[in-house]
Amino acid sequence: MRPDATAGASWVVNAGDAGIRLDKFLASPQRLGSRGRVIEALDKGKVFVNEQEASRRDAGTMLRAGNVVRVWMDRPGSAKRRPRASVEAGNVEILYEDDALMVVNKPPGLLSVPLPRQPDAGSAYDDLEAHLRPRGKRKPLVVHRIDRDTSGLVVFARTVRAQQALKDQFRRREPERVYLAVVYGHPEPREGTWRDHLVWDSKALIQKRTRAGDPAAKEAISRYRVLETLEGASLIEVRLVTGKRNQIRLQAKLRGHTLVGEQRYVYGPDALRSIECSRQALHAHRLSFQHPVDGRPLTFEAPLPADLTALVKRLRSACRAEAERGGGPATPAGRSRRAVPSVPVRR
Repeated sequence: MRPDATAGASWVVNAGDAGIRLDKFLASPQRLGSRGRVIEALDKGKVFVNEQEASRRDAGTMLRAGNVVRVWMDRPGSAKRRPRASVEAGNVEILYEDDALMVVNKPPGLLSVPLPRQPDAGSAYDDLEAHLRPRGKRKPLVVHRIDRDTSGLVVFARTVRAQQALKDQFRRREPERVYLAVVYGHPEPREGTWRDHLVWDSKALIQKRTRAGDPAAKEAISRYRVLETLEGASLIEVRLVTGKRNQIRLQAKLRGHTLVGEQRYVYGPDALRSIECSRQALHAHRLSFQHPVDGRPLTFEAPLPADLTALVKRLRSACRAEAERGGGPATPAGRSRRAVPSVPVRR
């Protein structure tokens, strides 16, 4: 029998439950008993982790041993509470904001930060600065960035202290950074690691592969897996171990699996790249890190944007049509096709 949650209950996460999602932890029979009850409690501000209020966006937070999870079902005024929606700031969607940081979902075609050589080009930084200006707040501070034509998650700091703490995490390779990409061909094996030594060409403004002994070399490591086999292409997931500029774009090309829509890191004639896409098919899908002030784990996810969702659907339909015409199986023998990830943004 689970405790009477209407009177409130709390639990200390033990070693056996460490690493479990918050919603799964609370949905167990001895606690709230169902995910529906968990989501309702999160929506109404009745769930706390280490005395910090949690919302629906926190449902996927991985708990640690020693975390204290409390449910305050009769919290005054909680019956009418609703989760705060994300905020639009110019061209970007602010998914999370507090006194230390801001996490945004950047559309393709928008710079992460202003570039001196492109003074008239808009950026996510500009939009956030305009968002903060009416409230007399400080300007956003850059932590990391993604390419102009790459969509997805970017974090900015609100204080110098938070900026340094976040940069230190990235320097130590602690944040989880997961991208989705559509690449030409079908990578084999379907799961593995890309490891190269790269050097930035400041004149050509491109990343190049070099030998390990090059004094300017920087190690680049990515872990990939195929999510879905498509017609002439594949939807893959790439987890960055390191985070070098243009890393995924070059590493994919070096394996003969150029990103669909890629214009810079390519080889051979254009006829080899016949799939139409207005930009490189790359999306910063998931970002996890520790809050720079209190250390709590934060996880954000952004689903594929409309243009890449349409691309995958088009290639999936072509793959099925080819299979029906007898052109071969839509997926390699013995392997099932994975659906396009479509998970809501969460904190």
